[in-house]
Amino acid sequence: MTNEELAAELIKNLGGASNILSATNCMTRLRVQTADKNKIAADTIKNFEGVSGVYDAGAEFQIILGPGKATNIANIVNEILSKDKKPKIGDGKELHEEIRARNATPAKLFLKKIAGIFFPLIPGFIACGLITGVIGVTLKISPELADTQSIKLLSVFGNAIFFGMNLFVGYNASKVFGGSPILGGVLAAIMTHPALANVQIAGENLLPGRGGIISVVLVAAVGAWLEKKLHKFIPEMFDLFLTPLITVLAAGMAAIFILQPIGGAISETIGNAATSAIHSGGAFVGFILAGMWLPMVMFGVHQAMTPIHVELISQYGYTILLPILAMAGAGQVGAAAAVYFKTKNKFLKKTVASALPVGMMGIGEPLIYGVTFPLGKPFIGACIGGAFGGAVIAANEVGAATLGISGLPLAATTNNIPMYLLGVAVSYVVGFVATWILGFDDPE
Repeated sequence: MTNEELAAELIKNLGGASNILSATNCMTRLRVQTADKNKIAADTIKNFEGVSGVYDAGAEFQIILGPGKATNIANIVNEILSKDKKPKIGDGKELHEEIRARNATPAKLFLKKIAGIFFPLIPGFIACGLITGVIGVTLKISPELADTQSIKLLSVFGNAIFFGMNLFVGYNASKVFGGSPILGGVLAAIMTHPALANVQIAGENLLPGRGGIISVVLVAAVGAWLEKKLHKFIPEMFDLFLTPLITVLAAGMAAIFILQPIGGAISETIGNAATSAIHSGGAFVGFILAGMWLPMVMFGVHQAMTPIHVELISQYGYTILLPILAMAGAGQVGAAAAVYFKTKNKFLKKTVASALPVGMMGIGEPLIYGVTFPLGKPFIGACIGGAFGGAVIAANEVGAATLGISGLPLAATTNNIPMYLLGVAVSYVVGFVATWILGFDDPE
């Protein structure tokens, strides 16, 4: 089917346009909210060509399509919906909120909101991280190139995300919390401004950037809250002038005297806890973290790690957790490979064959929802494989200078490429062997 034909069939089997409240997408999934989930023909949808699997996430029904295709299908679906659905007063809004309140826990909604601050930054982290990784590999091979102008210029490119990160986070955080994005960026700029070092409070110079992204998120949240309050009681005639002025002055002062110290304490706690756990626990900690990662993804709590990765990169230049957690995806590749060689089901074999390459590139959802999780025991085998790979990574304290990518592409951004690839290989092999031993019920 073409994308247009697939989109039309999906709408039909989701209960029709009138049953669809919203259709959005992430990197690999079409996320749909419906008025009546009983009208969804899940078994039919998952057998469509181009669909790698489906997942009922409570508030959303998710269709696994893969990178690129998910965006294209979501755009087409929304185009069709805009033509087929006649808007009316209160059309689906109240029911939409009711479904979200019933199926989404406050903790998961909060984590999703926080992750939404950092998700737009991921392409920048990927680009800059890969540039930094390539430079690192190049200089290990030819150290004499360090003083060349091309390497110096590329180093600026690789470091650019760190130079502007607080501004990006402030802008996005204010937007997520319902404030004016540019005011969030301004508040972040105040907190990071180099001239703060020339200002003394109680005999001590202020520290630009203290508290890192945690402080920025806090001040953006406070600024957005204050701005919304001010809009309510400042007369419209003066709102354009007074609201941003008061927001910047009040939230900026709160940032300098209160939020930066609080953010600094939180940032130091996060950094110390993560690094200390790996330093002291080593392979055991890596085993537990990587082994539990796939269930965490299934329960939707994995989004809590995004700001932690960003904070670690901000403090140390790399995150020591991402390479460990990436082993869960590698374990799943090994588990899926075992399914491929063991199954006699042609459709399942075809599904695995199409999902394995993207799985090796770090896109794991097609394998989770299309292969390992539905079969049960291979999911356990994937967790076991990831756990052993995580132990290898943690024992060697491998860090990565980016986030948003996993699998083999992540290797170029790590501080120890051979050890990272060894961890991947261990995850592949153990995931394969564990799944082969555990077995599974081959679908007819």
